[in-house]
Amino acid sequence: MHTAPVSEAEPRSVRVSVHTPDVISRVGLVRYLEAHPEVEVVPAGSSASVDVVVLAPPRLTPQVLTAMRKRAALSPAPVVLLANQLSDGHLLAVVECRVVAVLPRSAASDDRLLRGVLGAAARAETMPSDLLGELITHLERLRGEGLMAKGSEAAGLNPREVDVLRLMSKGMDTAEIARELCYSERTVKNVIYGCTSRLNLRNRPHAVAYAMRAGAI
Repeated sequence: MHTAPVSEAEPRSVRVSVHTPDVISRVGLVRYLEAHPEVEVVPAGSSASVDVVVLAPPRLTPQVLTAMRKRAALSPAPVVLLANQLSDGHLLAVVECRVVAVLPRSAASDDRLLRGVLGAAARAETMPSDLLGELITHLERLRGEGLMAKGSEAAGLNPREVDVLRLMSKGMDTAEIARELCYSERTVKNVIYGCTSRLNLRNRPHAVAYAMRAGAI
């Protein structure tokens, strides 16, 4: 009696969710991924588990990073990040958010995105110990493509704000900063208020910490 050979089970599709506030970008990403049979796109609002998360924020603002950290705390899925610009100051932040690949937004419709998603899924169970080194390599490639921003530019700070925050980081008060920069104290206060309100920073120490983390000072 001959037994029929047991056929190998087909590999399961990689379940991916796409997150971006831009509707046009989301539609384009979903259509691209759905065109590949090895990928199954899960609606972003679904409660189903996913293997990989694709994030494409317009900018890596403090609010976006906070949302990424919250998502990382709720799900162990690795993240592929599409970004227009990154600063060196974002490196540790994205590591905390389970980002395993950083790609330029121009990769949203080519094989780099597919390779990034499949690669992220393959390493989901055993995150490499040299992940930080891999991300640095990603950032170096982005710098070569002209997508890496200087710290102050990526942080959204103008030169006057950088000057004020740099002196504040040295422990100077408003009067001392005004004398050093030849500003009035009112101007210094306005500069501080402008950057904290625009970037949703809580207070002066938070503003200094934000600028330092972004590599602006």
